[in-house]
Amino acid sequence: MWSVLWAAVRSKAPYVTFPVAFVVGLVGYHLEWFLRGDPPATEEKSISEQREERRLQEIAGKDLTNVVSLKDKLEFAPRAVLNRNRPEKS
Repeated sequence: MWSVLWAAVRSKAPYVTFPVAFVVGLVGYHLEWFLRGDPPATEEKSISEQREERRLQEIAGKDLTNVVSLKDKLEFAPRAVLNRNRPEKS
């Protein structure tokens, strides 16, 4: 008799476990909401918004037209790689 009962439970397991899990999740969600109370009314900024604001504050006082020229940047590269085809710099 037990083997027939276990076979029936095994075959109907998804139909039994989903409603049980749904009810447990629903009760847990409402219990947590009840214990914590209402969420705060202030709207918090996301991490990406905070990052963008921080970047804007960092560049607020800088002169963005003062950039390093490409010729000066090439001097910081290894000489063996970039000066191979540049006979005027060798």
